[in-house]
Amino acid sequence: MGNFGAIVMIEKGAKSGMKILLTAINARYIHSNPAVYSLRACAGEKYRPNLEIAEYTINYRGEEILADLYRKSPDVIAFSCYIWNWSIIEGLLAELPKIMPCVPVWLGGPEVSYHPEELLFKYPAVTGVMIGEGEETFRELTEYYCGGTASGEENRTAGGGEERLHAIRGIAYRRSGPGREDEICRTPERELTDLSALPFLYDDPGPFENKIIYYESSRGCPFRCSYCLSSIDKKVRLRDIDTVKKELQFFLDHKINQVKFTDRTFNCDHGHAKEIWRYLAEHDNGVTNFHFEIAADILTEEELNILAGLRPGLVQLEIGVQTVNEETLREIRRPSDIDKIRRVVGRIGEAHNIHVHLDLIAGLPYEDYESFVHSFNSVFEMRPQQLQLGFLKVLKGSYLSEKAADYGIRYTDAPPYEVLSTNWLSYEELLTFKQVESMVEIYYNSGQFTCTLPLVRTAFPDAFTMFLQLADFYREKGYLLTSPSRVDRYLALLDFAGNIKLPDASSGQEEILRQALTFDLYLRENMKSRPAFAKDLMPYKQRIRDYYRKEAEIRHDLQDYAGYDGRQLAKMTHMEVFDYPVWEPDFRKHMKKSDEPLMVLFDYGTRNALTYEARHVVVSGEKERISYG
Repeated sequence: MGNFGAIVMIEKGAKSGMKILLTAINARYIHSNPAVYSLRACAGEKYRPNLEIAEYTINYRGEEILADLYRKSPDVIAFSCYIWNWSIIEGLLAELPKIMPCVPVWLGGPEVSYHPEELLFKYPAVTGVMIGEGEETFRELTEYYCGGTASGEENRTAGGGEERLHAIRGIAYRRSGPGREDEICRTPERELTDLSALPFLYDDPGPFENKIIYYESSRGCPFRCSYCLSSIDKKVRLRDIDTVKKELQFFLDHKINQVKFTDRTFNCDHGHAKEIWRYLAEHDNGVTNFHFEIAADILTEEELNILAGLRPGLVQLEIGVQTVNEETLREIRRPSDIDKIRRVVGRIGEAHNIHVHLDLIAGLPYEDYESFVHSFNSVFEMRPQQLQLGFLKVLKGSYLSEKAADYGIRYTDAPPYEVLSTNWLSYEELLTFKQVESMVEIYYNSGQFTCTLPLVRTAFPDAFTMFLQLADFYREKGYLLTSPSRVDRYLALLDFAGNIKLPDASSGQEEILRQALTFDLYLRENMKSRPAFAKDLMPYKQRIRDYYRKEAEIRHDLQDYAGYDGRQLAKMTHMEVFDYPVWEPDFRKHMKKSDEPLMVLFDYGTRNALTYEARHVVVSGEKERISYG
């Protein structure tokens, strides 16, 4: 799948029953690696018995992976290489020849495709590198290792083997023979793959249970963003739409939890995007979620209308804003209409059915501290479900890597080659952004403080200032190093908020914040242990018991709980009492106490498809029986 297909192999010499081990080291257990599955599928059924897939994660120790590779007794090892696993693979390259000296190794993927000769000189054990899209190349390499005569004898001969290997396009390899080990040969570039000709790689959903499945309906990108490797592949190629629909139906039929499209700009072809979104709307199974990376400012009115009609939770959209600095956008060759992005994100948000993920990148050319703060606040005000504050990675092969010296970009030698400073940003300033990022992850992207955080936000001139001061508070308390538990994060926010002044909160500020935190906590979980900051419910115990007793008889609010008595209903749901309607958006404007206590029922059997928040119902007080969520 694109550069997913480039791998490194270790040659042992052909023989009957040869095993090629396709090896993936993923960032997390929940991830899958489409590269190795695509390579196996493209090699064909004839060679399937020769191909084995081994998947690990970066959380494995190197020695654990090494031992497992040894026990699998491969004849060829194929690594799929990325910035997140390259350090581990480098360690393996040093050790593999010591325990499997007859199995030297071939490397590939986006991490190695752009400087294969350098890698071959650096790692004597590596036989070769696949360059670029690897499906056809790997099929021919599989034939080279496993094909020919029954014994594969001709592949052992220096002349025949060298000639056959040299005929494979899209590889760089170390020439064989005494005294020739340092000679590197690079074959001609391979033409781009016909995407529609590739076989479907997910014939069995079993290995992907509880994992994210990755799928591509196109390759290439029409944009030329200087920091992105997709800009190198200038031609956008689409997979046949009828084939795509059949494959999507496979995911729907098997009720896969999440499918992430790897298309770099999914909606760059409007007809293709509309066909797929309409198909998903018409064949929705009520379970599967589909993730797309899109360009918001090229969405059409028709596409917005299609998206607005989708089931909540069917689709999530990732939108790379990156910056709102016009000079930076021009310099990185990324044309964007920021005003239209803002309008489109607002339109999508109005439908309350699509999870929106917005991206920012710190460390881009011409973006200084003040500019990035402005970009952060601008994107935050678009109110996405997630705001990813990323840091520039200077990827090998990208245009920006060629310009790094001109921009004064200094970055780590080791993967992920992350920016340390630029002509416009110091290391100290980037560290500040790192600390803000951690607060955004804990208090915004977690979705666990949707009531409290907006209240706290009213005490600050902008969102960045709030997160910055919260980060300073965390650092002073030592929380940045200790990774506080979930409840401790609530307590930390309450402690932090004790030093701020909420507008219009008068003397009830602390109680307002306590009740907001209580609401946030029970909105997501029926806590077994009651938090210390929660209101004392003893004075309301009888009213709560009476409610559940009557509810068991009448089924006014809990119609889906037939057959359960009042005591069982009380265990399966939760009743909380509030003095302030902290959950109402208008509350932040006046922060007035209710005339009487408000009993709120949290129903965990019914949750919001986007936020996973429990349905909550005001069952007494001024707002009697108003259901939310």
